Amino acid sequence: MSKRNSNIQLKSTADSQLLAKTLARLIDNKKGEEIVIFDLKEISPITDYFVIANGLSDIHMRTIADYLLEHEKPDHVEGLEAASWVLLDFIDVIVHLFSKETREFYGLELLWGDAPKIEFKND
Repeated sequence: MSKRNSNIQLKSTADSQLLAKTLARLIDNKKGEEIVIFDLKEISPITDYFVIANGLSDIHMRTIADYLLEHEKPDHVEGLEAASWVLLDFIDVIVHLFSKETREFYGLELLWGDAPKIEFKND
C-alpha cells in the first residue's frame, strides 16, 4: 500500500516486499555490502521497507545507484553528488546506500532495530 500519495495506485504488501528484495539483489549484484531489508509496515507511516547497504567508495555507491536506476524508477533521489549517503525513494521502499563511516554515524539500524529483517538471498 502506498504510504504518501493517495493518487498513486495502491500496491499490495507483496509487491512492496518483492520490490525490496529485487533492489537488495541488484545491490548484491554490484557487490554492495552488509545489505539489510527492514520491514517497517507495522512501525512506520513513512514506508513499508528500508533497504540499507554499504558501498566501498563514492564511485562504488554511484555505480550501485546508477545500476538501480537502470532497473527501477524511483520517485525521488538524493545524495548522488556527494555519495556518502544516497537515498532512492520508491515510496513503499526506500534504499539507503552509505559509506561505512556514514552508516555507522547515522545508525539507522539502531533506530529501526526492532523492525523485522527480511531475507532476500534464498528466494
